[in-house]
Amino acid sequence: MNAVRLIALLLVLVLVLACHTAPVRAATTCTATAPTALAFGTITNGAATATNAMTSFTITCTTAALSVLGSASVRACLKIGTGSTGSTLLPTRSMTNASADPMAFQLYTNAGRTTVWGTVPGGTPPAAVVTLSYGVPLLTGGSGAQTVTLYGQVPAAQVLSAGSFASNFTAANVSLEYAYNESIIGTAQPPALCTTASGVSGHKTADSAFPFTVSANVLPQCSTYVTTDMDFGSNAGAITANLDRTSTIGLTCINRTAYSIGLDNGQSAQGTTRRMRFTAPNSSVYYIPYELYRDPARSQRWGNTLNTDTQSGTGNGAAQTLTVYGRAPPTSGAIPAQGSYNDVITVTITY
Repeated sequence: MNAVRLIALLLVLVLVLACHTAPVRAATTCTATAPTALAFGTITNGAATATNAMTSFTITCTTAALSVLGSASVRACLKIGTGSTGSTLLPTRSMTNASADPMAFQLYTNAGRTTVWGTVPGGTPPAAVVTLSYGVPLLTGGSGAQTVTLYGQVPAAQVLSAGSFASNFTAANVSLEYAYNESIIGTAQPPALCTTASGVSGHKTADSAFPFTVSANVLPQCSTYVTTDMDFGSNAGAITANLDRTSTIGLTCINRTAYSIGLDNGQSAQGTTRRMRFTAPNSSVYYIPYELYRDPARSQRWGNTLNTDTQSGTGNGAAQTLTVYGRAPPTSGAIPAQGSYNDVITVTITY
């Protein structure tokens, strides 16, 4: 009878152990590597198509030694907030340049870019959920790891400013919350939710868990150039007083585009003196000097040397018009020959 009782007791003990999920026996800790920067590269103002980018990182959970048949299971939520330069998650996040001009972008949990990556476990927009299960041997402990991919997109057809754009995700903007179960024998069941704090072996949260930066660049851009001719009119005999006229240069540059406009000396200059030219029927050539200026007082010559005698401006996204002030000074004596005098000026726009 004694032998029979002993076997019965051992069977009961084995059955109890097989069905028992042990209380917390070791601390489970989860960490994530920092993703490389989510770089969208160069974005074109008003681009016809969206620009996509992606990056990956790894979440790893580690549990100290439990038992020969020990195991652990983790339900983790990875939360991504608005970033350092935005205030909303929906419909888009926003990054900015040094002048606080915005660029819309969005982060997703799936390659189809249909599920926005947010901060609410099981809510809208949802946090990304990762489940890890692994053995935890007695001597070495155990760990599990999973690679997570972050998908980004810059929507098309945005009116953008020039500059380098970025948004930093740190602190509470990249939070990791997880619950876990540990078992000294058999398979530990994953918690139903990462937010579960009761009925599980443990629950933890960590901010700045996987910091990263989102970046993009918009190059300066100018277009739609329009110039008008400068007509000094008709004059009989000598030019006895200054002939002052104007013309215009029009251009459209995206916002924050710094530009500089230079004018060359024309086709018939003598040194730095611009001249209009007339070729008579007998092939004789005659000239009338004139000059171009950046100011109405005609005291600032308009030349072609950057940062010296060119005209500078900054684009605002709309058409801009600059005035060229011209002057043909008095001549000494009569104009050599009657005819149509002209010159061609080359306009150089640098941005």
